[in-house]
Amino acid sequence: MTGAAMFSGPERERIAAVLAEIACAAGEVLRRYHRGPCPHALKPDGSPSSAADVEAEALIVAALAARFPGIAVVAEESTPASELAVRPSQNFFLVDPLDGTRDFLAGTPDYSVNIALVAGERPVAAALVAPGLGRAWWAGAATVEGPVIDGRPGAGSPVQARPAPRSGLVALGSRRHGDPETATCLAALPVSETRQTGSALKFGLIAAGEADVYVRCGPTMEWDTAAGDHILAAAGGCVVVPGGGPIRYGCYREGYRNGPFAALGDPDLATGLALPAPGPARPVRTRLTAAHP
Repeated sequence: MTGAAMFSGPERERIAAVLAEIACAAGEVLRRYHRGPCPHALKPDGSPSSAADVEAEALIVAALAARFPGIAVVAEESTPASELAVRPSQNFFLVDPLDGTRDFLAGTPDYSVNIALVAGERPVAAALVAPGLGRAWWAGAATVEGPVIDGRPGAGSPVQARPAPRSGLVALGSRRHGDPETATCLAALPVSETRQTGSALKFGLIAAGEADVYVRCGPTMEWDTAAGDHILAAAGGCVVVPGGGPIRYGCYREGYRNGPFAALGDPDLATGLALPAPGPARPVRTRLTAAHP
């Protein structure tokens, strides 16, 4: 039985709508800190963590516990390394309360809140909110986008990833992450324009038909990608790893670390990709918490 088959379509839609509400509420926490004083420090892996990350994650974890008691939560800021070696439950949430912390601290609006429910090895419901842009995407069986209005998701409309344009692809890249392997992958595709965009917002833009490809060969974590992966897949696109398969989630032996991947609006683009093999996993600091009321 696949992860999606464990939940009915209406149930997935209901869960996705709840996740959007929670992510928008967390986004209001982030907006209070954005472009203002925000204490922060570097974690052992060199990535920044801020007071905004911590406060937003506390809100999300508490809300998930209240709405979905008993489902485990793997959250970026509050999961200790000592528990990463534990096999996750069949169903669990992946939470990134502030994706794109460096851009957030620099004052740019390209940051996001990511929440995904994983069943088995794949996400089945997710929300991705960009508070700085006032945009929210959520998906159960299908993807919708709505505005953020007074800290809540407004009415959503269906979105669909677009076929590869004959005029050339729009690729999305990061302002702060780049490597020769990614450049080589993109060089094999008919890219006519590259735009620099922060955070998991890139998945939402591709799902909305505003761009076509995002390749990442450097390290990312499962909570960075799970929500955007599902939102793009439910909009008709895909996220593929070397060999052409999907990302598998809950890989505790790899420390919840992803290898190279490509997010594609048109799945046919996968045939032109040659993603490099993943490197060795490195330990990270996280904590697995069970969501209990």
